Amino acid sequence: MATSSIKEVARRAGVSIGTVSNVLNHPDLVAATTRQRVLKAIAELGYVRNDSARQLRAGRSRTIAVVALDLANPFFTDVLRGAEVAAEESGFNIMTFNSGENAARERRHLDVLEEQRVLGVLITPLDDSVDARLDQLIERGIPVVLVDRGSGRHNRCSVAVDDVLGGRLAGAHLVEQGHERIAYAGGPFTLAQVADRHAGLREALTGDQQLQVIATANLTVAAGRLAGAHLADLPAETRPTAVFCANDLVALGVLQEMTMRGVRVPQDVAIVGYDDIDFAAASAVPLSSMRQPREQLGRAATQLLLEEANEPEQHQHRQVVFRPELVVRESSTRIGAPSGQARHSRSRGSVG
Repeated sequence: MATSSIKEVARRAGVSIGTVSNVLNHPDLVAATTRQRVLKAIAELGYVRNDSARQLRAGRSRTIAVVALDLANPFFTDVLRGAEVAAEESGFNIMTFNSGENAARERRHLDVLEEQRVLGVLITPLDDSVDARLDQLIERGIPVVLVDRGSGRHNRCSVAVDDVLGGRLAGAHLVEQGHERIAYAGGPFTLAQVADRHAGLREALTGDQQLQVIATANLTVAAGRLAGAHLADLPAETRPTAVFCANDLVALGVLQEMTMRGVRVPQDVAIVGYDDIDFAAASAVPLSSMRQPREQLGRAATQLLLEEANEPEQHQHRQVVFRPELVVRESSTRIGAPSGQARHSRSRGSVG
């Protein structure tokens, strides 16, 4: 059935189109009897206002788009939750897209968002190759804020966690526990988070430790299980006694594979993940992890975007960086040593 138009409502109610518009947008300007007549016509015709068209005519959308790297990862759903809360508090909506770590899909999403003239875009990009496309959005008046990724560009804000520090804290913990053969599992290294966490780990090593890199195709549980299989197949006398994983999904996959193959965690292999998703504490062996302020990332990014959209002339681009926090649990603690507490300072934002 065809949707009724505002013209048909006006004709049915015996008023002008402008009066119908006032009833919808400024009802206090319309006499009560006229307002009731218009509302009755709307109900009889089943008229539904087209907010998208109205916003486009006004030149301002009330929709913020989020382009997530991988919505199968609970980290990004938590970031999204923070963004939704901040948007709703200010009367805006969130529209979510998932790039799935696919560059072509990421670009298609950005094309759609430009066509729809959203208020702004929060994005965790795959890599720097999308920078030029983001610049085009900004030139069209669509603000862009990078999430979980720093930005070296002067024309956009970013909200991220100091991943080099996170890698360094995780590495220092494993060195503290006496490990001399350490592995790093994660990939692809084109993801800045993967490369930065690896760099931080290397900084924590003193020279007495050996580091083995197990590159994965992506950051999933399945990729972690493949990494775990590789580790388990190594001779026990040369196998790394600890593995730092680029995220918790990889760490959970490694843990699953170790358990299935009879390699004890943490007695034979200690494991540390990254993100501290809810599943980390609930795993068969509670997982040590670098905690990120996930919802806070989404909230801060949304607030920066709204600041820029509402006051573009006064807005100053900022690069907000939060500190990660090491949460030590059983997966990386020597038997008899204390576990279960957070180490180092709580996450907090700083403006760079």
